[in-house]
Amino acid sequence: MSIDRASLLTGAAVREACRTGQFSGQTSGLAPGFAQANLVILREAEAAHFREFCAKNPKPCPVLEVTEAGNPCPRQSTPDADLRTDLPRYRVWESGELVEEPTSISHLWQNDLVAFLIGCSFTFEAEMIRAGLPVRHIDLGVNVPMYRTNVPCESAGIFSGPLVVSMRPFLPANAIRAIQITGRFPAVHGEPVHLGFPDQLGITDLSQPDFGDPVPVHEGELPVFWACGVTPQTVLMEAKPEFAITHSPGCMFVTDWKDEQLATR
Repeated sequence: MSIDRASLLTGAAVREACRTGQFSGQTSGLAPGFAQANLVILREAEAAHFREFCAKNPKPCPVLEVTEAGNPCPRQSTPDADLRTDLPRYRVWESGELVEEPTSISHLWQNDLVAFLIGCSFTFEAEMIRAGLPVRHIDLGVNVPMYRTNVPCESAGIFSGPLVVSMRPFLPANAIRAIQITGRFPAVHGEPVHLGFPDQLGITDLSQPDFGDPVPVHEGELPVFWACGVTPQTVLMEAKPEFAITHSPGCMFVTDWKDEQLATR
């Protein structure tokens, strides 16, 4: 049985719908006001290097919380949650290859797994909407477009790879306002890393995102690019750890933290 997206107004409601199999879609626009997070799960042996990678690359990988090895509960942000069941869809990686996209990872959980919750730009979208800015992918009911770039991340241990960005188009005046709004949220990627001129990022065709769905960029609008928490997935493809789990792009973990708890001012 599926559930009406309009009824998913809180983090708890989204998690319950995921846990019971009623929801497996993308989470942009859901639970407005509740912070969302990307997920990366690694074996304890690789987790220290990944923590260092995040510290070196805080724009795409702002760490919100790290769980204890073997514990699937994010005690700080959402103490009643279970990261094995409470996301809409996961990705399972073996030696850098995507092998499965399940809706639960309970059958894969091991006692040496460490989960990283990484800030997600879906968090600041509610603030942009409250300010009257149109967010194109939400208006169209699709996932945000995401692109691999030619910008390398700083490496740490086995982890290296290109920056991934998400894109939202705005008229110039709205782009300035979006920069001001998102700059208040460094814990969820903060202000954009680039605007206009996608070719300077190595993006040749905005209609062909590497992840998510394409959205139109209308005449007079600028494509505005934010660092994206899907970056670790491209890094996993290059690092090729024996085993890893992430969220499926756009299918985030919705926390109990409110957006404003992650704002700086």
